[in-house]
Amino acid sequence: MSLDRPLRTRRRTRIVDAVLAVVTWGLVLLGSTLDSEAAFIGPPAPAVALVAAVPSAALLWRRRHPRAVVAVTTACGTALAVIGSHVGFDFSPLILSTVLVAVFSLGLRTDQQTGMRYTAGTAAVAFAASMIEQTGSMIRPSQPGIVATILLSGAVAYGIRTRRDYIAAVEARAELAERTREEEARRRVGEERTRIARELHDIVAHHIALAHIEAGTASYFLRTKPDEAQKIIDRLADTTSDALRELKATIGLLRSEDDQEAPREPAPGLYRLPQLIASLERAGLTVHLVRRGEERPLSPGVDLTAYRIVQEALTNVTKHAGTPEATVSLEYTRTLVTITVNDNGPAQRQTRNGTGYGLIGMRERATSAGGHVTAGGRPGGGFEVRAELPVDPRGPDHGERTRS
Repeated sequence: MSLDRPLRTRRRTRIVDAVLAVVTWGLVLLGSTLDSEAAFIGPPAPAVALVAAVPSAALLWRRRHPRAVVAVTTACGTALAVIGSHVGFDFSPLILSTVLVAVFSLGLRTDQQTGMRYTAGTAAVAFAASMIEQTGSMIRPSQPGIVATILLSGAVAYGIRTRRDYIAAVEARAELAERTREEEARRRVGEERTRIARELHDIVAHHIALAHIEAGTASYFLRTKPDEAQKIIDRLADTTSDALRELKATIGLLRSEDDQEAPREPAPGLYRLPQLIASLERAGLTVHLVRRGEERPLSPGVDLTAYRIVQEALTNVTKHAGTPEATVSLEYTRTLVTITVNDNGPAQRQTRNGTGYGLIGMRERATSAGGHVTAGGRPGGGFEVRAELPVDPRGPDHGERTRS
């Protein structure tokens, strides 16, 4: 089916070209039977019929060789002008019908400069041919008509080609816009999946780490200190309850805003640091909180980012540091809040945890909020996570910070 369609198209094109060649040949013969007053002067001469057949036949190649066909039809038109000056028929646009078709085809298939050059040259040659055997200096009415007809043929071809190119450009832009829209949709879906994965990782990693520590401690005390084990089990229930509550709130924030049943609990922020520190202290980690500078309100996105960075950094301390203490420092300036979380754990932790998903998530969060995170071993031992976040990511200094 797909192979038959091009064959039918080529066959139809050949039929159209053949019919056009016959029609133009007939128009030339008709023009050769009329004088300047449009009066019938007799049947076409054999020489006229023979010469007229050449440019008509040349039109069969006008699609593949438009320049050569214009040259052939123009030369034959000049020859017909010479014959007409002896036979007596008028050199009219009918005689140049093959020239008009050739110029039109050239304008459709070449650039504007080439079309204009060939059209002007053909018009000049046709005007000069119309002057053959002319007596007197007066211009006959048919001569300006010949020039105007040739120029009009080229102008119409140029207009059609311009319209065709415009439509093609519009279709190409529409196709590009559709493709770009699909790529943008895929990119946004990927970003949304990353954001959801990051949120769930921060919640699950923190609370599961605490639950694991508490469960292990309760198992250790179960036989020797059952009362202490019971207290730890009670705290374990609180830890899992906090995890479920925060997970429910996060999923609610990720739902569509059109969902009226989605929970509307506020997103976590630095205001929840005391609760976070208390839960870690129940797991055996002592956290020292230090605040410097005048505390400033943060935008919701920056506040959530700051809290998640502290949460992930402290969770890493409980899992990897092997130390009972950590320090969280919050330093406020006019444009920045600097968060530092450090511990005194072993230095080799830098190579073990320097490229984990937790640190990757911290860096992605900080970048999305207009800040950055650095993490690594401390010169005196231990590990440090340092984040600088803008107080207002829309502030005037934000662009300078991200560029630097």
